[in-house]
Amino acid sequence: MKASELDKKFDDNQEDILDYFDTSKIKMINEEPKRVNIDFPSWMVDSLDKEAKHIGVSRQAVIKMWLAERLQSLNSKVAGI
Repeated sequence: MKASELDKKFDDNQEDILDYFDTSKIKMINEEPKRVNIDFPSWMVDSLDKEAKHIGVSRQAVIKMWLAERLQSLNSKVAGI
């Protein structure tokens, strides 16, 4: 299959294109978690806890999600996307 055909299938959402890849050899690069300590003011912790309860996840999950969104946004701006 040509790359252009695969691109079209992906863009048109025709089928699951993962069937065309050997996923047994996928390697995660730099995905080891690294522990960091950070101090927040109590009002921020309270707000994070309210949001975590609202969406049904942990405080840590909220922080990770928000940081990831922000970093992706910044990376997109830098890349000109």
